Amino acid sequence: MTFYSSVIIMTELMMIAMSLHVLHYSGFKKVQKGWYLATFISIMLCAAAEFAVHCGYYSPKYKIPLTVITVLQFSISPLLGVLFTGALGLTKQAKFAIFFVSASAVAEIISAPFGFIFYFDQSGYQRGKYFFIYGIFYFVSLLYLIVCMVVVGKKFRHRDAITIIMILVILVAGILPMTVYKLNITYIAVALSASLCYIYYNDLVQQDIQAELVLNQKKLTSMQGHIISSLASLIESRDTETGDHVSRTGAFVEALARDAIKDGVYTDTLNERFVAMLRTLAPMHDIGKIVVSDRILRKPSRLTEEEFEQMKKHASAGGTVIRDVLSGVADEEYLSLAADIATFHHEKWNGMGYPAGLSGENIPLSARIMAIADVFDALISERCYKKPIPIDEAMKIIEEDSGKHFDPKLVAVFLRHRDDFYKLGTAEIKSLHNF
Repeated sequence: MTFYSSVIIMTELMMIAMSLHVLHYSGFKKVQKGWYLATFISIMLCAAAEFAVHCGYYSPKYKIPLTVITVLQFSISPLLGVLFTGALGLTKQAKFAIFFVSASAVAEIISAPFGFIFYFDQSGYQRGKYFFIYGIFYFVSLLYLIVCMVVVGKKFRHRDAITIIMILVILVAGILPMTVYKLNITYIAVALSASLCYIYYNDLVQQDIQAELVLNQKKLTSMQGHIISSLASLIESRDTETGDHVSRTGAFVEALARDAIKDGVYTDTLNERFVAMLRTLAPMHDIGKIVVSDRILRKPSRLTEEEFEQMKKHASAGGTVIRDVLSGVADEEYLSLAADIATFHHEKWNGMGYPAGLSGENIPLSARIMAIADVFDALISERCYKKPIPIDEAMKIIEEDSGKHFDPKLVAVFLRHRDDFYKLGTAEIKSLHNF
């Protein structure tokens, strides 16, 4: 009896803990909390009734109250599976199944005076000739719970068949000793199963929330890409040369960044995420040209000093435009990288660039990479005011400006992988001229 008392105490404490968790858990609505609480409290009532009947202190004078308690217990027991079905979110099925439980309760009440299902004699509780009726209702209820768990699983993207199997194993492990050895540990098994069901459902919900977050992130990334593409197209519509240019430079910045990683250069900053963002955001480096007049953008000859000063405004304007457009649809890292590229890609290593006159590593790495790609593409491309120069000559110009215009470490990477850039540059030019 000490063992049995310990089992009941553990069952009660477990259900109290689960009830408190439900009350303080913010992830469920009030209706669902109500189903969970009804389940856990019903298990507590059944376990307490079981203990009262089998505590070993039976006396004939307690026959009537114990009979009432047992009828209540046998009526509630089949309800457990139904209640938890409601807790799992299948409220319509649960409400429908209550008719089944009502039939069980009626059967218990009608048969109680005749001892068909159970009765009490001088030695205490005894099973009646038709005890199997209660067993059928009880087992069907638990089987209904298992089926409903499978049904609930289909509502979610994720599945956890192992948990369902383990719940079934625990229920069988708790019920068999009762039927074969009359060892009453059924309710601790039910309590364990109820707790696992609760964890199972919570886990499905959390996994789906995580999956939804991932999906939303993909949608957001797609939206960002669409915005960037649209902005690049907008620039292209105003300046066809720049439009082709922004499309090509993305390939150059990605190649230079990846080669830098291979050579162990700036690997404290460069990684796959950085490279991917750099590749995506490169087309926006000239977005600030939206504030420059068409007269200057489309001028078929070199700009005057005054016109060039107007053109230089596109750098500082670029960062402002990007923050205005992407704010709210991009995280701060993404936003900062985009703004840095647009604002500082005309800065020079020696501090003679614009708009801020930054020098050395004070210039953001993304802008230093962009600067090489920007100039390299401009050199090998045709402009209305110049012819393209050979790729070898363009590489020589980049080399000569190492430590002056460009980051010397990045130039060294560029030159070490000149064959890659030669092939990439040739391919881009052929594509441009439809060779």
